[in-house]
Amino acid sequence: MQDWLTMSAADLGRGIAGGKIDPVTLTETFLDAIERHDLKDRIYARLTPDRALAEARAASDRARLGLRRSPLDGVPVSWKDLFDTAGVATEAGSALLEGRIPDHDAEVLVTATGQGTICLGKTHMSELAFSGLGYNPTTETPPCVNDRTALPGGSSSGAATSVAFGLAPLAIGSDTGGSVRVPAAWNDLVGLKTTHGRLSLKGTVPLCHSFDTVGPLARTVEDTALALALLEGGTPADLRGARIKGLRMAVLQTSVYDNIDDAPRTAFEAAVERLKAAGVQIEPLVVPELEEAMMLSPVLYPGEAYGIWREEIEAAPEKMFDEILKRFRQGQNVSSADFVAARLKMQEVQGVWARATAGYDAVLCPTVPIMPPNLERLLTDDDFYVKTNLMALRNTRVANLMGLAALTLPSGTPSCGISFMGAPGSEERLLRIGAAAEKALT
Repeated sequence: MQDWLTMSAADLGRGIAGGKIDPVTLTETFLDAIERHDLKDRIYARLTPDRALAEARAASDRARLGLRRSPLDGVPVSWKDLFDTAGVATEAGSALLEGRIPDHDAEVLVTATGQGTICLGKTHMSELAFSGLGYNPTTETPPCVNDRTALPGGSSSGAATSVAFGLAPLAIGSDTGGSVRVPAAWNDLVGLKTTHGRLSLKGTVPLCHSFDTVGPLARTVEDTALALALLEGGTPADLRGARIKGLRMAVLQTSVYDNIDDAPRTAFEAAVERLKAAGVQIEPLVVPELEEAMMLSPVLYPGEAYGIWREEIEAAPEKMFDEILKRFRQGQNVSSADFVAARLKMQEVQGVWARATAGYDAVLCPTVPIMPPNLERLLTDDDFYVKTNLMALRNTRVANLMGLAALTLPSGTPSCGISFMGAPGSEERLLRIGAAAEKALT
């Protein structure tokens, strides 16, 4: 049973299908492991054991009768604490929402439950999802799996660490500027940023409606593909026979290498060499107009986020972590004219990007240009917080601004990921590329 804590979600599902794993015993194993773990309260905001065991008993009955609803029917999943759960607090890591108890599940949770998955509980996150570091002095800050003195990445911090520390086989997070991919990279996981609008945001606490997306964090690409299907009630991408030999990929040069740490650069370059050895054609790519889009972030993100949260924030600003409060309040100075102009410019650059990348199967870059920062230094150096937060999200933000699907894979070097970006709506193709690349990188 101990092996269950480190098995892929797909393998657990196959064990259930083959009659070797009982969903009730599996769920009890994870709940027991969570209760015994010294990081339980730093990873999970709250557990849902009664719900989990009820769902597990139903999954066990379906498995016995040969009526399983999906390959992950009976597999436990953790949920970031911005997905509404009926009758259970959903507070998005903020004292502003303390005691907020929704009446209904988020739509993606309804769909996943309908596919037979087990809701283990809600995981900690950056306050209102507005930080890429994972530091939250209001609730809890999980540690990085590779260095307990370092931050785990955010905002889906607890989601990543629930899987990395063996306290969930699969986690569901959200990604507005990198919030799935940063913690996935820093904790050696696979993370998928879906195309904006592909998965429902109904019942999800928002940050920026224009950029918010739902995405899984997992141990393998196969798990990620299965998770995408269960979140929309669809058919998983067919990964059989996936090959990368003969594919043409670009290494993005614009913006993503500026002030990069040695470890992510070296890890990325080594990973690219392994892809070349596997038969991938690699070419450099420069998109000068991307710099213009990146400069729009201080208008687009705070402008929309503050517009959504202004009333709640200004009613009780003392309840917020000061750095998050300051980031939201940057939106106070964004005029409607500037915001509209920024949106139009971004759409123009998206067209430039689409034309520049049309001939490539994927565009590559280091997922995060810095290593997980030390928590103690963050607590004593305000400038360090601001600088590292912006750097943590810089590379991942490319996919959000350009409206892309993006997949991060472990590079083979701890806390260093390699990002594969594809056209909007290309998740299934990107997952096939990822499945083949996963083999080449391990």
